[in-house]
Amino acid sequence: MNCTKCPRNCNVNRQTQLGFCKASNKLKVAHVSLHFGEEPCISGSQGSGTIFFCYCNLRCVFCQNAIIRDGKLGKEIPASHLAKIFKRLEDMGAHNINLVSPTQYAKQIVDALKIYRPKIPIVYNTNGYESESTLDLLSEYVDVFLVDLKYFDNKLSSALSSCPNYFYVASRAIMKMRQLIPTDKWDNNLLVRGVIVRHLVLPGHTNDSLRVINFLAENLPTTTLSLMSQFVPCDRAKEFGLDRTTKPIEYNKVLRYAMAKMKGEIFSQEASSATCELVPNWDPKTV
Repeated sequence: MNCTKCPRNCNVNRQTQLGFCKASNKLKVAHVSLHFGEEPCISGSQGSGTIFFCYCNLRCVFCQNAIIRDGKLGKEIPASHLAKIFKRLEDMGAHNINLVSPTQYAKQIVDALKIYRPKIPIVYNTNGYESESTLDLLSEYVDVFLVDLKYFDNKLSSALSSCPNYFYVASRAIMKMRQLIPTDKWDNNLLVRGVIVRHLVLPGHTNDSLRVINFLAENLPTTTLSLMSQFVPCDRAKEFGLDRTTKPIEYNKVLRYAMAKMKGEIFSQEASSATCELVPNWDPKTV
């Protein structure tokens, strides 16, 4: 079957051709570990059982994970092996199974979950560029949507992520996620079912961030927001004028605006989080 898993709708047979994301029909995983760099309600005290998948349907010029986005590292595995990874992370005491950049492998992930469904929550950690049909496929299996809303402006998303219709698609995808999981469920400060929307404040682009907050306040005012300050000029960022970290005055402007507009919980970050220290040392041997 030709691939229409994401809104790119490349419609290629991934057994013989590669679409925009460059992923074949074989699962490719770069790293598996207990991760402590997510929101406190995801990482908790014991860590999030994180699986970093290779490839991506965006081309963010500032991607911290560009080496695995481009598939330069990683190990190909069958769905049966992914199911064993779920069990291994669960046995290690992970609070949840955290699927990072999973979109291109949505079907294979569902196949693995049919083989072994962990007793801990499944977190779908996505850039937001999702099709509603794929979200419907995942609806029986995902407990938490941890989703980016990166941009409001089409020119910005086109220039920085090669995605001119990003906001149109991502905003509707997030509304769909909230429809699939209407209310959040917490257990000892851990989110076990629900939706968290992430937004990274980019240096020099606070006005776009304010427009993102306006959308959320008007449409999802009680949904948990994770407002991030961790921008670091990685990959090709400097070529696009993103040659510095986000200034505290920029981040605080957006944070104050969000606190005035939003009614749900807001996770914030210190300026010291703008570092690459939480990026894993990619090791396919962990797979």
